Amino acid sequence: MRDDGYLEKILTARVYDVAIESPLEIAPAMTARLGNAILLKREDKQPVFSFKLRGAYNKMAHLTAAQLRRGVICASAGNHAQGVALSAQRLGTSAIVVMPVTTPRIKVEAVRARGAKVELQGDSYHEASLHAKALSRRENRTFVHPYDDPLVIAGQGTIGLEILRQHAHPIDAIFVPVGGGGLIAGIAAYVKRISPSTQVIGVEPVDSNAMERSLAAGRRVTLPHVNIFADGVAVKQVGRETFRLCRRLVDAMVLVDTDEICAAIKDMFEDTRTVVEPAGALALAGAKAWTERRRVRGRTLVAVCGGANMNFDRLRFVAERAELGEHREAVLAVTIPERPGSFRALCALLGKRSVTEFNYRFAPGGDAHVFIGVSVGGREETRRLIAHLERARLPARDLSDNELAKMHVRHLVGGRTSGARDEMLYRFEFPERPGALMNFLEHMGSGWNISLFHYRNMGADVGRVLVGLQVPSRERSAFRRFLRDLGYDYVDESRNPAYRLFLR
Repeated sequence: MRDDGYLEKILTARVYDVAIESPLEIAPAMTARLGNAILLKREDKQPVFSFKLRGAYNKMAHLTAAQLRRGVICASAGNHAQGVALSAQRLGTSAIVVMPVTTPRIKVEAVRARGAKVELQGDSYHEASLHAKALSRRENRTFVHPYDDPLVIAGQGTIGLEILRQHAHPIDAIFVPVGGGGLIAGIAAYVKRISPSTQVIGVEPVDSNAMERSLAAGRRVTLPHVNIFADGVAVKQVGRETFRLCRRLVDAMVLVDTDEICAAIKDMFEDTRTVVEPAGALALAGAKAWTERRRVRGRTLVAVCGGANMNFDRLRFVAERAELGEHREAVLAVTIPERPGSFRALCALLGKRSVTEFNYRFAPGGDAHVFIGVSVGGREETRRLIAHLERARLPARDLSDNELAKMHVRHLVGGRTSGARDEMLYRFEFPERPGALMNFLEHMGSGWNISLFHYRNMGADVGRVLVGLQVPSRERSAFRRFLRDLGYDYVDESRNPAYRLFLR
């Protein structure tokens, strides 16, 4: 297969002055779950926690002494920027890095710590790149492209060289995260020459799929908008040279959604105890999706883990969405009669399943709408649960794929009500174990109407529930006995100003 000289470029690439030969490790838990040998190419272990160092240094190491004296400039969402900054340090040249204003702070600070000057410009890589190229012309600095440059592509291609050298037996497929296309173009240029039977499969987010759409159209497509959750691959248009190589060398593309990426981040942590960034988990998410959709077993698959520059603030979001991405949590909207006891009856129908979330607020009328999160074994169990609720005449709708419900509605269920007379608000804590929520409801009985309920499993040892109960004044002594017998820690929030401002 014609390689346009890339085989020689990769074999002679100057990357190991700064980069390591990253390990290729088995992922034991994922291997057992998927029935395929899953190998992780750990580029997150590079000195800048990303593969981008390879291409940046290879490009800059080939600059002339005069070019190095004038300095370099680049545009990057973060990982390429760190590679350029470290390379500039090592080669004794100055670097300006233009980053989108949306770049995670951890990446901005890492670049500055390497001695590069950072300029924040625009909301996307495209806008930052336009600014950087204008500066490059004005200051006569060499522009170091993050992906669309043969020397950058060759630097990234050394990953393919290492994979085939590190695993002596046949590899069925290598899954590669795709942004602008430099990484997959480099890997494919080497792998397809040395091991043509090994499939090279690109992975993109469904809402940042410039390469997938370009390959389908037969030309480079410019996306009007990209989701920046996986900011390392948030590119509106792939490179000209990378597209040319990918059209010829890449076997397939796989698209995954945000929840599937979050699930893969969790999978990586469980197998390696490393928290990778969204783009770093992209290849593993694609490998999982590919094996499940094709129902293949007994294959040897490599996932290239691109980076671990995770913004700490994102961890809460990732943890919340990971179970949905694995289809181990279902989000349901269930309609129940607005009368005492119906809430407990609903819990009984859920059986021994672990409830992860309950959101409900009393509304005058005949029906109540409850937002529920529940642990399930997959989509088929969700379908069975909905059918079970429907047979009990409790209409239910699956919202697990509803982005509005998952992102916003779950936090807005409730609000004020004018119909909850004699309402008292209590916050309870109880040991977070199976059955604790049902134990709470059984102790309460069906004498008092639940007018507000909020519970979310946060992965802690202690469960926290906020409950509104309609307790007439003549029954307050019985209610105090209930609190005493229940044995859970509680706080009376009935006079809390937040309650009175937003929920009364």
